[in-house]
Amino acid sequence: MLALVTETIGSGNHFARQIRPADASYKQTMRGPDLRRLYDEHARPLFAFLLNLTRNEPDTHDLLQEIFVKLARDETILAGVHDERAFLIRLAHNAVVDLIRRRGARERRKENFAVERVPIFAVADEPDEKLFRDELAGALAELPEEQRAVVHLKLWEELTFEEIADVLNIPPNTAASRYRYGLDKLRARLRPIYEEMKKAK
Repeated sequence: MLALVTETIGSGNHFARQIRPADASYKQTMRGPDLRRLYDEHARPLFAFLLNLTRNEPDTHDLLQEIFVKLARDETILAGVHDERAFLIRLAHNAVVDLIRRRGARERRKENFAVERVPIFAVADEPDEKLFRDELAGALAELPEEQRAVVHLKLWEELTFEEIADVLNIPPNTAASRYRYGLDKLRARLRPIYEEMKKAK
């Protein structure tokens, strides 16, 4: 939630988290009530996670659709899965990694992640809220992809480092260090904005 983000970087303000919703047309690719339930429960956070990594809305729509098409085609894929959200986040992360590999060109990927500023959050009416949302989106865009993934899962999905490690297939201490480095960068970027907002009130 955005309130948790602002509190984590040292803010007392509470902004409601409003993640841009996924396209409901994905439901058309699915069959059966269980898949519809999966979509209703998980599409929005998966879309936010993918968008945070790709920084590209068309790619995010494509990857989300790939995930649900895969679920529709293989009804056994979730057999024995105890944590649906963690499993689907792992699928989403793998989909992003596959996309990067298909595209090759590491420098092109870095340019897309750092330069393209896709608004992760819904449009805000209040100027201060909009300013903070824009700055947060920009700060997230500047994080390396591996740090951004951990920060997103920790702040928005509220996963533990052990759960993040399981989802991303990394050691828990690596997840913790990536979170710490990413959070330090977010604080450095956002704290001046927050202090200015406090002075204006």
